[in-house]
Amino acid sequence: MDDVDRDTVMADKDQTPSQDTGGLDLVGGPFAVIESDPGVFTTLLRTLGVRGLEVVELYDIEPWAINHLKPHGLIFCFLWHKDTHRAQDFADPAAERVWFANQLSQDSCASAAVLNVLLNCPGCDVGPELEAFRAETEEMSSVMKGLAISNSHFIREAHNSLARPADIRGALNSIARTTLDASKKSQSAKPPPSKRRKTTTASRDRPSKPAADSSEDDEVYHFIGYVPAHGKVWELDGLKSGPLEVGELESGMECWMDVARPALRMKMEKYGGRAEGAGDIRFSLLAVVDDGYMAASDRLEMLKRERIALERRLDAECPGWRNEIDPMLENASEIFTTALQSDVPGPTYSAGFGHDMMQKQVAILSIPQDRLKEAWTACVNSGLQAKVAVEDEISKARTGHDENIQRTHDFEPFIREYIKHLHQEGLLNPLLGRDENGRHIPANAKSKGKAKG
Repeated sequence: MDDVDRDTVMADKDQTPSQDTGGLDLVGGPFAVIESDPGVFTTLLRTLGVRGLEVVELYDIEPWAINHLKPHGLIFCFLWHKDTHRAQDFADPAAERVWFANQLSQDSCASAAVLNVLLNCPGCDVGPELEAFRAETEEMSSVMKGLAISNSHFIREAHNSLARPADIRGALNSIARTTLDASKKSQSAKPPPSKRRKTTTASRDRPSKPAADSSEDDEVYHFIGYVPAHGKVWELDGLKSGPLEVGELESGMECWMDVARPALRMKMEKYGGRAEGAGDIRFSLLAVVDDGYMAASDRLEMLKRERIALERRLDAECPGWRNEIDPMLENASEIFTTALQSDVPGPTYSAGFGHDMMQKQVAILSIPQDRLKEAWTACVNSGLQAKVAVEDEISKARTGHDENIQRTHDFEPFIREYIKHLHQEGLLNPLLGRDENGRHIPANAKSKGKAKG
């Protein structure tokens, strides 16, 4: 496959925004709603410059379903209700070491949850932009960190690049309507100059309700994060005043999910897990894990090199060995070829790949001569499994790339032109059940017209 096709297929893995990453917008801008979808969040990581990580959806929190994934953090999406926690509930000195940002912009909870998780994972490669952002905001308060997120061109554009155009227009319209309503309210509540009263401290300090409380009928979904950091597991909710400790990590613990699991169960039961309606689940759970393509590709690359080393020994010590192998494995080069890779050894991603390969080559030198063909057959069979895993990851990347294009494409100009041409051709009114003057045609008139015809 040529370079153009390779870049198209794997576009989501190297996508970075073209805007200036260093600028701060003091005015800011809206954050649009994005979907709680693993492909969307994986693309968000790629756009932010994060390397070696992806987001997958979890369908169970039991050890058999999650421990093998070794998640770096979790992102929990649920139907939000106002909480009763007070500021003093978060007075934990250990929380000061946790990177935590408040959510100050409406609909920015997805990016806030992602950053709250990623910037507490020192072993993850978050890219130069987010690394610089973490260093610049390290000593800031949680409110100032939230303000830095809201005013960052880089983060806001990466977030909005995954939203539907209609949602971006809706976010702009929401800001306009909120500003207009606030202006009208202040004008109507303003007393005449002669009767103006002095504002008291109590009224000045009264906290305002969050935007999510503006309508009790609206369903507002919210993202929060769970991450292990500094010997504890933390719940990071941008709408709360600080990190909430879930539990301590004990020495020898196999997975930090053993600490987070009880808290997740309580959260799920509270926000939909025990809903009265059967099957009414009002939440989703995403996990930040190591990139599946990189792991599968490294596995295949290791087997390529193992096969070459085995064939080198076989050619030197067992002439004519190719005539004795299974005919099904004669075209071994095709088994080690994928849509993006040839059977020739290619690039690798793991930092310890060279060390592992050296150990493998030493082990191959110690294989008895009469077992070389058996080892080669096992290597090729393993290569077939590794190829399937790589092809699955490539297919997943293709699907995610196509869905991202469909999601972010603006269909409104086409629909507007289509309706305009229907009107110009005189076809719009009949489709809407109206006469040529635009008046509604009664149902009985339609049926009489059909009977006469």
